[in-house]
Amino acid sequence: MTDDKPQLYNLSRRKMLAGLGAVGLASTGAGLGTSAYFSDREAFTNNTLTAGSLDLRVVYDTSYDSGGAVQNMADSAMGTQDGEPAGMFYDLQDVKPGDSGHVKFCFEIVDNPSYMWACGDLTQNENGLTEPEAEVDDTPDQGELAENIEARLVYCEEDDDEIIEGEEIAAGTMVDIFAALATGVPFDGDGTAGLEPGEQSSYDDEVVVEEGADYITGPCVCLFWEIPTSVGNVIQSDSMTMDFEFHAVQSRHNDGSANPCTPTVTTRTGEGFAKQQEFETEQETSFARGRFGNNGPSGSWEVAVGPDVSSADTDNYVWTPGDTVPFSYSYDGSGNASFTLDGVNVASGIPAPSGKLAITTKADEATAAVANLALELDGVPVTLNGPDAISASNDGSGREVTYLVFDTDAADVANAFEISGDVTVDVQGDYDDSEEGVAFDISIE
Repeated sequence: MTDDKPQLYNLSRRKMLAGLGAVGLASTGAGLGTSAYFSDREAFTNNTLTAGSLDLRVVYDTSYDSGGAVQNMADSAMGTQDGEPAGMFYDLQDVKPGDSGHVKFCFEIVDNPSYMWACGDLTQNENGLTEPEAEVDDTPDQGELAENIEARLVYCEEDDDEIIEGEEIAAGTMVDIFAALATGVPFDGDGTAGLEPGEQSSYDDEVVVEEGADYITGPCVCLFWEIPTSVGNVIQSDSMTMDFEFHAVQSRHNDGSANPCTPTVTTRTGEGFAKQQEFETEQETSFARGRFGNNGPSGSWEVAVGPDVSSADTDNYVWTPGDTVPFSYSYDGSGNASFTLDGVNVASGIPAPSGKLAITTKADEATAAVANLALELDGVPVTLNGPDAISASNDGSGREVTYLVFDTDAADVANAFEISGDVTVDVQGDYDDSEEGVAFDISIE
């Protein structure tokens, strides 16, 4: 008889443990097998790039020699300029012929070798005429103090409280000094004067200090000034204000030719004649003109430049209404002006400019438009802070007159400068061929 009951496997506890042990050993054996692969590990962690820094400090001190009669009322006649607000080193209220002084600037750069640049600006005021000044001063709205101060800007160093002068950077009147500074002057780390941008050495002398950060330095510069005793009453009550600005530009990956002192000149527009609205004397010292004349017989002209209309050099030009043509006006810094309209050139000697420059547009039954104006001071392009175009348009009685003025001053225009742009003249059907009805003038203060 067959037993249908399921068969029971008789496993003792010892046998079960032995079986589990065998399984465990097999697993352990498998683990030992995988750990046999060779391996290694190298790690690079926390890698960073940190930008360097560049901080310019200017250490300055001043002197003033007036026989002890006048005090310097500035906040500090010596100190360190490091950030805003800007410092003032002179506030002299009663300077006279025979007075003199100096200011020394030394540079500390933290912490990159750098090219050093200087730029500056100068303004003058007449402040009315005293009775003795009126006898010798025929420009009641224009100060003469700066042009009667003899000055020189030099590399310098101090040895036992004695200033030792190095090479001369600029010299002449105070106007001449700031005419040079107006467009930026590169300083040389070796104290060599007369180098062009890109030729100068960087400031790279390292100074190690016990307390505080080490810094880079180079030659100091000194401005010496003196009012000659021969000047006389022409400067009575006049005043001048001078502004300095210094730039440190890292020298690494830099050839030193980039000028951080690119000048900015403010422009604005108005109605009427620029010379009457903007010039202190309401008169121009010289001018250039392009007018829509009839290109007729002798006595008629379209292009002119000179001190005034009667003594200007002139030439003819055939306008094409509606065409846009280029023009340029240049002054060479030595009393000579040149005006070119669409290739037609005239030139003349003129008095030295002393202030603002302006463009006046005039239109009668027409439109005269000047655009794309550009200004260069001593060969350096200027950034115009304001409009660069002006136009006049009229389709009725009378004549529209408008202007654009460049807020330049005596220092800006003491050296060569150039104004350029494009002009378009478009006359209407009822234009009466008036030679003065449509024109644009360049006026020089």
